[in-house]
Amino acid sequence: MNRKQFIILLVVVVLVGTAGWLVRKNRQESWQNSGQATGKLLPNFPVNDVAQVLIQSGTNTLHLVRQDNLWRVQERANYPANFSQISDLLIKFGDLKISQRQDVGPSQLGRFELLPPGAGTGAGTLIQFNDQSGKTIDSVLLGKKHVKKPAANPQAGGMPDESWPDGRYVMVGANSKTLVVISDPLDSVDVKPDAWLNKDFVKIEKPNAISVSYPEKTNSWQLTRESETNDWVLANAKPAEKLDPSKVSGLTGAFSSLSFNDVLPPDTKPEISGLTNVTSLTVETTDHFTYTAKIGPVSDDVYPVSLTVMADLPTVRTAAQDEKPDDKTKLDKDFADTQKPLTDKLAKERRFSGWIFKVPTYSLSSILKTRAQLFVEPKAAESTPAQPSSPTQP
Repeated sequence: MNRKQFIILLVVVVLVGTAGWLVRKNRQESWQNSGQATGKLLPNFPVNDVAQVLIQSGTNTLHLVRQDNLWRVQERANYPANFSQISDLLIKFGDLKISQRQDVGPSQLGRFELLPPGAGTGAGTLIQFNDQSGKTIDSVLLGKKHVKKPAANPQAGGMPDESWPDGRYVMVGANSKTLVVISDPLDSVDVKPDAWLNKDFVKIEKPNAISVSYPEKTNSWQLTRESETNDWVLANAKPAEKLDPSKVSGLTGAFSSLSFNDVLPPDTKPEISGLTNVTSLTVETTDHFTYTAKIGPVSDDVYPVSLTVMADLPTVRTAAQDEKPDDKTKLDKDFADTQKPLTDKLAKERRFSGWIFKVPTYSLSSILKTRAQLFVEPKAAESTPAQPSSPTQP
């Protein structure tokens, strides 16, 4: 190749590179100029008017409904929903702002996962906000997440840093032709019913009697103590049966942190709920609460659990024989102040009765011990070295 040919080839390369750069720049400007920073996604979104939230993804549909001033999960037999979670979602949609927008044709929607739910590959997730009568207030189709482009990392030899989602492609309304990017990936939008349940659960405090009855009777046991400062005593203990304090402490401590993953309606059949061949757990407290749980065999790392919560709370103070009339009003008030937290706790925890909860194994593993597992483990017998044999007499 002579000098002239080399110069011509170099000019062609420069022209092609420049043309490519201009095309890319024009596309970026077309995207950005088509509507960046154009205000809120849902202008004048009436947060307080929303009484129903519908989320649809693929063939799955979730209904969150407000009934009697309480949000509920319809797909879980109207079990109470997490109000804070729903409130945060509504406030978020009222504040979402558009960072970019672009008009797109129908053939481009699948590339952004903005086809209607159930359309197969390229389908999005629909979230719809309705009023109390079921009339649609607003709806948004959520597409794929917008990924922030990685920046070069000089310390890694020029390799780019890992990218992460910093927004989402969405379309507002059923007949919209405008694709919009918002600066929130909306990770909290989930079509699974269990993700929206109110996960508040019973909190068993000050236990003074615990009994577990297994289908295999020899595994059953009962522990009692006279007060919170007394040691636990095993019923019908044999002389060689010595309780392990650490195991008992772990057992009683687990009652204050019980949790559940999901819930089934009270009328669910045992063969479906898993409440067959049950183990019974009964806990009594110094505050006169009684918790009774029917627990089925573990499956997929969860126990099916049905609860009953009762309490025998005094409603009237017992007056002392030497009590002075002047002290009666104050003593009655002190009694009422003491009893109110307990009556409130009973009203709250009675709502758990009858439902069938899917309790993770880690929440019950410290409690569901067999009788033999409560004892101090015997130390391994120390092996004694063999004695040398006496020499044989000649």
